[in-house]
Amino acid sequence: MRILIIEDNPDIVANLYEYFEPLGHQLDNARNGQAGLAQATAQRFDVIVLDGMLPGLDGLEVCRRLREEHQCDTPILMLTARDTIHDKVTGLRAGADDYLVKPYSLIELEARLEALVRRAGAPCSNQVLRFGGLVFNLGTFEATRDGQRLELTPIGYKLLAALMRAAPLLVTREELEHQLWQDEPPLSDALRSHIHVLRQAIDKSFPSSPPMLITVAGIGYRLVETDAHQ
Repeated sequence: MRILIIEDNPDIVANLYEYFEPLGHQLDNARNGQAGLAQATAQRFDVIVLDGMLPGLDGLEVCRRLREEHQCDTPILMLTARDTIHDKVTGLRAGADDYLVKPYSLIELEARLEALVRRAGAPCSNQVLRFGGLVFNLGTFEATRDGQRLELTPIGYKLLAALMRAAPLLVTREELEHQLWQDEPPLSDALRSHIHVLRQAIDKSFPSSPPMLITVAGIGYRLVETDAHQ
């Protein structure tokens, strides 16, 4: 599953990453309602985990805008400490598909998310990105170049997906940083380091093939077809 977590509590976010990533799921997160709304409408996710109480736009308003203004049909599970029947009814009427009260069981959360994705038909679970010799199955998290499996870091998978979706167009540094860290990028030049690691995996490991990951100095990065260098 590709899961968007809209939650401002860093401990909860870390807990969800620790549980879901080893199971092969891809996670992205936003720390406030406005960032979550922007990310949910800019990218495609299998399911959204939405905190009910967020800084700026609260979860109910995010849910309403996704449904009414953006016609977003991605399943939404509202995760909140508000536990009255009135709260649950309000959340469901705002457009949430399910409602889970904190504290919660991670196993139950996983089962509820799987059920939501099944009912929605899992439109993105088996999506396969292809460009040149690169193939990336977003459902199984298998990435290959010319049939050879690539071993990537979690951030490496996110970078590769962003670049493959845009290829052969350029993706700016700012766009990549937003997709990786939303509105809180690291102070250091972490993106350059992650690009270096990705380049080692998809280019340096194939010394007999032309490089695919191209740096446009001062602007960003893009993928090119291998025959573009031949």
